[in-house]
This record gives sequence, C-alpha cells and structure tokens, in this order.
Amino acid sequence: MNASRSQGIRHRLSLTWRVIALSSLLLLALVVLFTWLGHANLTRQFEESREEHNARQAREIQLALQRSEDGLQQLAALTAASPELGPAIQSGNAEALFLSLSSQWPTLQLEAGIEEILIFNAEGNLLAEWGQGQTDNERPIQAWVDQVMSTEFPLSALRCATDCRQYAAVPILVTGESVGMVMLSRSLADVTREVQQVSGSDVALLITGSPEPLSMPERYLTSWNGNLIAMTRQEAYLRLLETVAEQTSLNELLRSPLRLHHQGQDIEVAAVHMASDEDRRSSGYFLLASDITPQMQAINQDTRTLLVAGISGWLAAELLLLAILLRPMARLRRLAGVLPALAHGGFRQARSAIPIPRRRLPDEIDVLEGTTLELSNQLETLEREVGARGTQLAERVAELARERDFVSSLLDTARVFIIIQDEHGRISLVNDYALTVMETQEEKLLGRLFDDVFPARDTASIGGDASLGDSTSQEERCLRTTEGRQRTIAWYHAPLPPPQEGGPSRISVGLDITERKVAEARLTWLAERDPLTELYNRRYFHEALALAMQRGRQGAVLLLDLDQFKDVNELSGHHTGDRLLRMVADTLFQEFGHRGVIARLGGDEFALLLEGADAGQAMYMAKQIIPLLENTGLDAGGQRHRAAASLGIALYPDHGNNAADMMASADLAMYKAKEGGIQRWHLLSTVETAKDELQERVYWVERIRQAIEEDGFELMVQPIVRLNDRNVRHYEVLLRMRGPKGSLIAPLHFIPVAERSGQIIQLDRWVLRHSLQALKHVQDKGISLAVNLSGQTLHDDGLKQFLVEELSASGADPNYLILEITETAAVTDFSTARGVLQSIRDLGCRTALDDFGVGFSSFHYLGELPVDFIKIDGAFIRSLLTNPDSRVIVRAIADICAGFSKQAIAEFVDQEALVPLLESYGITYGQGYHLGRPVLLTDVIPEALGNINRV
Repeated sequence: MNASRSQGIRHRLSLTWRVIALSSLLLLALVVLFTWLGHANLTRQFEESREEHNARQAREIQLALQRSEDGLQQLAALTAASPELGPAIQSGNAEALFLSLSSQWPTLQLEAGIEEILIFNAEGNLLAEWGQGQTDNERPIQAWVDQVMSTEFPLSALRCATDCRQYAAVPILVTGESVGMVMLSRSLADVTREVQQVSGSDVALLITGSPEPLSMPERYLTSWNGNLIAMTRQEAYLRLLETVAEQTSLNELLRSPLRLHHQGQDIEVAAVHMASDEDRRSSGYFLLASDITPQMQAINQDTRTLLVAGISGWLAAELLLLAILLRPMARLRRLAGVLPALAHGGFRQARSAIPIPRRRLPDEIDVLEGTTLELSNQLETLEREVGARGTQLAERVAELARERDFVSSLLDTARVFIIIQDEHGRISLVNDYALTVMETQEEKLLGRLFDDVFPARDTASIGGDASLGDSTSQEERCLRTTEGRQRTIAWYHAPLPPPQEGGPSRISVGLDITERKVAEARLTWLAERDPLTELYNRRYFHEALALAMQRGRQGAVLLLDLDQFKDVNELSGHHTGDRLLRMVADTLFQEFGHRGVIARLGGDEFALLLEGADAGQAMYMAKQIIPLLENTGLDAGGQRHRAAASLGIALYPDHGNNAADMMASADLAMYKAKEGGIQRWHLLSTVETAKDELQERVYWVERIRQAIEEDGFELMVQPIVRLNDRNVRHYEVLLRMRGPKGSLIAPLHFIPVAERSGQIIQLDRWVLRHSLQALKHVQDKGISLAVNLSGQTLHDDGLKQFLVEELSASGADPNYLILEITETAAVTDFSTARGVLQSIRDLGCRTALDDFGVGFSSFHYLGELPVDFIKIDGAFIRSLLTNPDSRVIVRAIADICAGFSKQAIAEFVDQEALVPLLESYGITYGQGYHLGRPVLLTDVIPEALGNINRV
C-alpha cells in the first residue's frame, strides 16, 4: 500500500508533468500577453482615429461658421450697395427708404434665411427694420454702429440668447462717404444642417446661461444650465443628452469626448464651442453624437479571435511535447525509482532492475543506465573502504565543524567590518556585514588592494608591506558606496600568525563612525547657525561682535524686527511664518551678505554687523533695507503678507563698550523706530540719552520681575453700582505697584513696559490668582469680581488650563468671575478674541467688553462676541449732558445691548445728574468716582489679607 502511494505521488510529481505545467504557464502567459497587446493596439488605433475624426469635425464646424459669416457679410454688402438705399437715407424719406429694400426682403428671407434687416443713419438712429429681431435686450447695437461708422469696415458677430444668430454690419457709402449702416442677421439653421451632413452624426445646438424657456421646457438641461434650440432625431437624441448631462460637465466634454453605452449602442458625444462676443453671459455649443458600436464590436471580435488562436496553438504545442517526452520519461522514471535504493546500499536490487544496454546507437538514457550499473559496482567497493575510515574521521570532522561554525557565525554576525589581508595588502577574506554595507559581492573584493577599496585620508599613513609587520594600529579611512555615499570607517589592525607558506598577514576590524562624524559636524554647524534660515545665530553674532570691538575699529550694529509677524502665524499658520522668515533671510544674505555678518537672533529678529561703517554708511544701509523688505512678501490662504520691519542702529564704540551693551542699545533703537512709525529706522543720537532710556527700561523690567516674584503689587477694587437701588453686586479689580515708603505706583508707569517686554502675561496671571483667592470669601454674598485681560493674554495658549487649575485650587465659583477685554483688542484679532471668550464662558465664567464705542466700525460684531456685559467708554459718558452726539451714541449702544440680551455698564459716572439719564436709556449699571472710588481690596474683603500674605 505504501509502495503504491509513493508510486502515485511520484507519477503526479513526475518531470513530464512539471515540464508540461511550466510550459503551459509560459505559453498561456504569452497568449494572454499577445492578446492584450493586440487589443491595446486596436484600441490605440481606434482612439487615434476618433481623435482625428473629432478634430476634423471641429474644423468643419468652424469652417461652416466662417463660410456662413462670409456669406452673410457679402449679402450685407450687396444690400448696402442698393442704389436707392443711400439717397433715401440722405433725404430722410422714410417711404423711399422702405421701398428701397422691399423688393429684396422676400428674396433674402426665403433664399438666404435672413431673419432681420436694420437700417441706421450716421448718428446711429434706427431708420427702418424688416423681420423679427433676437429676443436679446443686451445687443450692443450702438457700439456696433459706432465701430462701423468710425472705421468704415464691415463687422461680424455671433450672439446667443434664446437662439444663436450671426450678425453682419457694413457701412452705406454714397460718393465715398458713410451715410449709414445696414445690419443683417440670420440663425444657424443652415450651419446645423451642413454640420449634420458633413459629420454624419446627430447634431444639437446648445445655448448655456439663458433662462429656462416657456415653450418646450423638456429641452432644458438643468445640469448644464442650457437650452437645446435645435437637434436631429429629437426623441432619441434628447434622452441621450440628458444621460450625458448627468454624467459629465460641459467643460469636461469640451476637453475630451464622452463614450457611453446607451440603449444597446456605444455612443461617443463631443462638444464644439462657438466663439461669440466676450460680453455675453450665454454661450453656444454644437453637440455631436456618433455611433461607434461597429468599431467597438470589431475590436472585441478581433480580440476574441486572437485569444482563440493563441489557446489553440497552446493546446497543439502541449500535445506535441507530451508525445515526444512520454517514452523517454518512462525510462527516466524507472531509473529514478532505482537510484534511491542505490543510495541506501541496494546495489544488487539496482543491477537487477536495470537491463544491460544493447542498442547500437545508444542515447543519453542508455548512457545513464550503463553509468548507473558501473556506479553501483564502484559504490559497493567504496562503501566498504569508507566504512573502515569513517569511524576514524568522524570525531575530527565533528571538531572541525564546530570550529568552522563558531568562526563563521562570529564573522557574519559581528556588526563591524572584518577583513584579512595577505602579505601584499590584498583582501583575502571579508565578512557578510562589510558586503552588506558596501552593497557588493565577495568576488568583486577578493584580490583587491585594501588601500584601493578604503583610501586613506593621509597618504603618509598608508601601509605597504612594512605596515603588515607593525604592531596594532588605528586609523580612519573613507569608503564610497555604490550609491555615491561617503562613509567614514575607523580601522584597527593587528598582525596574524604567518602560515607555513607565504608572508605575514593581518586582520583589520573596521567600525562605521559615519553617523558620529555627521553628528559632530551637525553640532558644530548648529552651534553657529540658525537651522531655519541657515544664517548665523545669536551666539555666533555676539562672538563676532565682541571680536570686532576688540580690534579697536568703529562699526555699526543694525537690529531689525518684523512688524506684525505674529499676525502671519495666526492667520496663515507657523509654516507660512517660517517661509516668510526664510525669504527675509535670503533677501538680506543675497543683497548684503558681502557687507558683514548677518544673523537671525531668534523669532523675527535679525541683526547685521558692519565693521568699519560710520553713521552715514549705516543710515544708507538702513534706507536700502527697509524698502527692500517692504517689497518682500508672499500670498497664503488669500492673505498677502509683507516683511515690513523696524530697524535700530547702534554705533560702536559710541553706544557701548562690549557686545551686551551694543545689543541693548540696538534693541532700544529698534523700539524707537517702532514708536516713530514713519521713518521705520532709528539711529541713537547720543550716548547719554541712549543709556538713560535703556537704564530706565531695564529698571522697570527688573522692578516688574521682582514685584511678580515677591508679591510687590497691591490690588484695589472699584464698585460697579446698580443704578436703580445703588446696590453693589460686583467690583472691578485694579492693579497698583508698591513704591518706596508705602506709595502706590499707577499702572501707566509699568504696564507699557510689561507689554513690550512680554511680562504682561505673567502680570495678568498674578492678578487672576490673587483675585480668585479673594473671590472665594465674597461669592457666597453674591458679589462678583471683574478682572481685565491684556491683548497679549488672548494669545496665551495656556490661559484656559491656568484658569482651570486656579479655580480648582482657590475653590472660587467661576460664575462670580468676570473677565474683561478691551474693544480694541477684540477688533485687532476678532477670531482669536471670540474663541478665547467662548472658552472662558465654557468654564462658567462671565465676560465683558471694556471701552466699547471707540473701536467698532459696525455693531454687527457685538452680536458675534460671546460677552455678558458691555462697558460703554467713559468719553461718551462724561460729555453726555453737553453733547447731543454722545447721547445718540449711548442710547444706540444701550438699545443694541438690550437687543442682544447683554447688560450695559456706564463708565466714568462722575456726577449725580448722569444717573437718571442713564436709567432712562435702560442702562443697568454704572461705575465712576461719583458712585465709588477705588479702595484697597483688603478694605472691602478683609479675609483676603491672610491669603495674599500666604501666597
């Protein structure tokens, strides 16, 4: 049973059937390939013929239109040449004018298809008309009359409205002078018939942009916004065009014809645009439908024929191959059945199964059978000899195999280059890791000189024969891969014991340190360069400035800062801001790179170091830079961003004795340029003034920093009073800085510095933290605290998280916290302000819009901002009793607030006479010195004193 099973397996997997299977796969693949190539070639030829046919149709249509236009112009010229027409226009006799063309009108209408004749005098007045005009109220007739009368040249035009007509206008000449103009028009019916006759296709005339007609609405194609005014085989062609309109747009149909299977036929639909006047909103198109069913059937039939022929050839070839191989392969199967027994020592069984060859002309199988018999005799003898020596060699072979496997595994698994050189420095062995990195084959390396494959960086260190005898050495060499990449290899060489024959050799172990070298080079580059713009960075610029000042020569530092650069990042994204920074860097380097060191100090700040430059040269350079950057910009997201900059100039040694002082002076000059606003650049005038201003700024920056760290501020509150009962329900929190001897410093002294130095966000957070600590003591009484937020805090990404943490830590109810932003900050970045206010309200806090009335150009924004309170600017409140305009504005703001369900607060209420007037306007709350002056927070909320001390 086992024998029969193995026999069946052998037959199923015999060489004959493998040859048949593989050849069948190959032949079938070739059949499919040639069939596909044939089909592709037929399809390509058909595509080319259709493209040529469509192009020819388009040319014929244009020629037909041109011939119709030329004919119409000739008819107009003949009409204008009528002998009675010119004198009739000159005399102004209407009857004579009508009789001059009455005899020609029937002929022109019936034989030439003329739809309308218009006669104008030299002033463009219509004198007579025959026929029915086109239903188009926008025909530029007066423009046509002016053009023909001024140029005395004929004019032709094609206009499409509810139908398409060709127009021809020619001047009427009498004794060489233009006395008037005659205009003829006719429809495209003759052109449509000619196109149908020439192309042999169904033709339709489509007009787009016209309103849906009252008659025959079924011809209106909504998808194309067009009306079919003429077509052949209406019933069948209309359904086809409706299907085409649903599948593709008219523009796509103009670019390439559409093929579809419709009602059992293959149809190709093409469109040809008719050129018309540029001022028209309606356009005309010829739609051509061709039946390509016979061509497609022919292609499919030829493809099937090719496939059938290929399969027939495959079957014939396989049958012939099977007939040739059947008998020889049977003998091979018999021989294959004997060989396994021979391999297992069945020598007698093999000799008995194979007959002795007796043919006079032996073939290869006879030779193989004879060789097998002889081999069985030799193997039987050899088996006896091997058996005697096998035991002796077994142990030695096993030992060598273990040693070989260990060495081979060590060489191939080590992640280093391992190469052995002979006495001449030629490679005699290389491991797999080296071959993998070098992307080469072992045969290509063996026998080559080590120095040729890995050239040394220093030719003096290349070792010849003498180097092989040296002790262990170390060096770095280069390696260029097949892809052209340069790699650095650290080599460690050691001598090997010399063989019995030959000279000394050595083993070289290499470690790829390319990435380490690249990292070292990158770190060196990054230490001096800005990675975004590839200019020098702040560190290198400071060092270069210090070296330049040490040389004792004069020079200048130009520090420039891009204006409103933050808007670029917020409106178009940081990737757009990076692009603009690179453009500025490229512009500065290309124009002024040869003049000195250019660096990006960080953010949107750049600096130029001009050695040997005086004030005049520095100002001349500034005057070049400012307009150059003004013309540098990019478009992104519908926005145009320009690299407008403010530039400060400081001279050394006039404005500083070291690099730090020079950079501070240049920074001060740059801010002076920003404040100036017109010139956009500023040169520090004197050392004393510059140092005083710089010291003043540094003083306040340090005072603010120290006050934030040591709680050197004091919170005050001013009541916001409900006007009808003078009840106080919430207070506005005000900030003061503690001065010497217990004095309080007003915000106008330190808030501008904080905004310019970026400390305002920390200041806002300080006020919020202390206000929340105080709020938890009065919230149970229904009292709220209002805290002002600066415009910069609106761009603080961590504001919401800070509020969440502080509300949780203080235990304050967010419903009693009112956060105010100024109207100016909201208008400057409306989308950001709206998002921040909404996120604040999501936390449960309330919001207010401060100083309302001076920044908004439209009350529309008021409904878009998520605020609960509107604080009317005090400039309107103070003049309310004396200025009628203020009363109108305040009343309007109050009405708008009521309409948007927002509560209004009047600021600067400084006298009692204002209170009843404000109440009459419906304003709920008031704030001002008359209602309550600012007092210390601890006077109103004594419990907050302990919390502030702890904080």
